[in-house]
Amino acid sequence: MKTTLAFAVRKLGLIEFEKAWALQREIAGRRENTLLLLEHPPVFTLGKNADVANVLNAGGIPVVRIDRGGDVTYHGPGQLVGYPILDLRAARIGVREHVRRIEDAIIAALADVGVEGRSRNDAVGVWTKRGKIASLGIRVAQGMSMHGFALNVSNDLAPFGSINPCGVAACAVASVSGELGRRAETDELGDRFIANYKL
Repeated sequence: MKTTLAFAVRKLGLIEFEKAWALQREIAGRRENTLLLLEHPPVFTLGKNADVANVLNAGGIPVVRIDRGGDVTYHGPGQLVGYPILDLRAARIGVREHVRRIEDAIIAALADVGVEGRSRNDAVGVWTKRGKIASLGIRVAQGMSMHGFALNVSNDLAPFGSINPCGVAACAVASVSGELGRRAETDELGDRFIANYKL
């Protein structure tokens, strides 16, 4: 039987990746169920087993290897980043279920603003007809989840051309703004994610 887990929400605005990573570790160490919603200055992050060759040309953007799963992705202003730091053991939720619930909440949030998103059986993340709109990469240690998702809202997509996103060459990427034909806001998508995230 699965339980319902209460969690706090903290909206941090624009914050350096390393500072947010340190905050995640602090919260996980205290086993406090918290959802962080934020944006990062431009940075490429590599999962622990990622191939650095998937960074084709960093072009001055910092590259940081971290302890999550997955390959390389880009973060930048205008992208909604969510870090659910949760005690999955207490919630009796496995890793696959945790990932599925994040994907489902993103898809529902997109639907709320008029964008059709979908998951895929062969890969983690969320796609539209134009390309990948959200990436996921997590780490679970001692039952505590860290890291999470990055949803392209109004961010510049050009830096994705400097990497093989999630290790996939020539992977098409999309954004909420591009899908809607108008500027979308990270705050709106963040609120919609919170409303649809079921734990």
